[in-house]
Amino acid sequence: MISIIQATTRDIPLIHDMASIVFPHTYRSLLSKEQLDFMMEWMYSYDNLKKQMLEENNTYYIAYVDGAAAGYVSIRPESDDIFHLEKIYVLPQFQKFKIGKKLFQQAIKAIKEMHPDKCEMHLNVNRDNVAVEFYEHMGMKKIAEGDFPIGNGFYKTDYIMGITI
Repeated sequence: MISIIQATTRDIPLIHDMASIVFPHTYRSLLSKEQLDFMMEWMYSYDNLKKQMLEENNTYYIAYVDGAAAGYVSIRPESDDIFHLEKIYVLPQFQKFKIGKKLFQQAIKAIKEMHPDKCEMHLNVNRDNVAVEFYEHMGMKKIAEGDFPIGNGFYKTDYIMGITI
């Protein structure tokens, strides 16, 4: 059985632990170890996760399969009618269970609850990430691309994808 629950700050250690597995697994062939380490601290340290939740209006949801944490998604408002899908990751052992699709659908549902009128959901995805195909399958379109500096001389080389909801 799959369930998706909104996370709270009490879930920060769980999100951090999942990220420490899935983020390096996802980007091991795309990013250097130095950039992976930098991005893990930048996005997933306990302090940064707490800041995202309490100061930056990120809403996290955690997917569970038979009670075991399987993945997570986070969204945040970017402007009046644009929301950003910040993160969506599924642990490797759960990637054949359609958890990513369910987390994506949860993000859209949550955005519709926050903003019932027509709006957009955007996301950044590494241009070489196989997830680009998943997002296209979910109805997203490439709307821009760029090399975005993130600090320490590192860049995110991303597509920006969007969908109207």
